[in-house]
Parts: sequence; structure tokens; C-alpha cells
Amino acid sequence: MLLRKALIADAPQIHALATSIWWKHYPAIIGEEQVKFMLGKMYALDALEHQITTGAQQFFLLLEDEQPVGFISYEEKHNDEGFIHKFYILNDQQRKGLGAAALDLLLAEFSDADTIRLQLNRQNYQAINFYFKNGFIIEEVADFDIGEGYFMNDFILKWQRK
Repeated sequence: MLLRKALIADAPQIHALATSIWWKHYPAIIGEEQVKFMLGKMYALDALEHQITTGAQQFFLLLEDEQPVGFISYEEKHNDEGFIHKFYILNDQQRKGLGAAALDLLLAEFSDADTIRLQLNRQNYQAINFYFKNGFIIEEVADFDIGEGYFMNDFILKWQRK
């Protein structure tokens, strides 16, 4: 497993990964219309290019045998804190230990972060279990209005370096 910093030229690959992952995983959780809305809002090429170029989030491609199998976006916050905005692995590559390996690489990359948070849909049981197994706890329950009548009904999870 390799974690490689993504470049603007990687935006089409991230878009393709997101589209594949989201259409296989999220319709059962949030419905097809919200999947379309969120993919258009966060994963359209121009949106990804903007997110990558502004530098607030650092994007990484996850490579297994030199093939892209997922991506992560991470933001360094103040006071030795970080925030994982996106952490996705292709559905057919899950349950092989790649997620834990990628998380370990991310934690090593940002070893100054003592606390890392992320948001996660409260109905995404597979991901919730993954994060619990990797030391995250539920810190808060929150609902976020993302526009056009859609909401993200999330847990905010927290990981603390020991």
C-alpha cells in the first residue's frame, strides 16, 4: 500500500473512484437523489480541482500494486489536530486490510496530530465498525444542512494519539 499526494492531474482519477464507490455504497443509505447531489457538489471535476488547488485539504491516492484503489483528503487544523474529510476505498478492495494500512500511513504522515476527527453518516455501519476497530470514538451527533433540502446526518468521530 502506498499513499501518494494527489496532484491536480489526479482529479479525474479521484472523480472516477468517488463515482464508483458512491454508486455502489450510498444509495441504500441516503438514496439515489442525494448521491447525485453530493457527487455533483463535492466530486465534480471543477469541485475537486478547486479543493486540491486551494490546499486547505491535502488529497492522497491509495495505491495497491501501483493501481489506485481509493483516496483520502486530510486537513491539518490548529493545536495539533487534523480532520479527515474523505476516506474511500473501492468496494471490491475492502475487507483486505487496505483501510487499516492506509490509516496507519496517514497517521505516520501527520505524526504531529494528537487528535483527528471525521464525520460519518450514522447509517454507514460498515465504516463505523472500521473506525471503532481503529481507535475512534463517537464524540458528537450532528446534522448538517448541505442545501436543496438535503442533510448529512452524521457522527463526529475522534481519534486520540496515545
